[in-house]
Amino acid sequence: MIELIHTSAAAPAALGAAYRLLELVFEGDFGAEDWEHSLGGMHALAWEGDTLVAHGSVVQRRLLHNGRALRCGYVEGVGVHPDHRRRGYGAAVMAALEGVIRGAYDLGALGTTDEGEPLYRARGWLPWTGRLSALTPTGLTPTPEEEGAVYVFPGVLPLDLTAPLTCDWRDGDVW
Repeated sequence: MIELIHTSAAAPAALGAAYRLLELVFEGDFGAEDWEHSLGGMHALAWEGDTLVAHGSVVQRRLLHNGRALRCGYVEGVGVHPDHRRRGYGAAVMAALEGVIRGAYDLGALGTTDEGEPLYRARGWLPWTGRLSALTPTGLTPTPEEEGAVYVFPGVLPLDLTAPLTCDWRDGDVW
């Protein structure tokens, strides 16, 4: 069962379970800043009985593209418990989040790992091939290390995937 719930309405125990799940999934490469990026939007929680087996969230961000500030549903904290992979949980979580994106945002975006990329490609997410940057406190800062890892879920607005794309600032990983 997929539960779609806003951070403000989620039970503390469910949020705690999601954090612990993501620590496990990312094998120690998931911390407080990463979790903060996952908060403030909609969470898709996949339960098997009382056990949380998958999580993902979508939060609002601003992306600059071709002179426009776009309202972006940015996907964060997607993970499936290692013992429950290849059972459709990742796809079910993404389907719920994509529904939120379609209903509320100009486009969706995410930063992927090599392991996650096949799931996103199979669901119609497209790699951004243009230059990436972040609007930081010191100005526009290129983020070439993220190029090839940012994917978008197009909405109704036309996108030039080869054009520069700039994200808003946040602590930790900006993409």
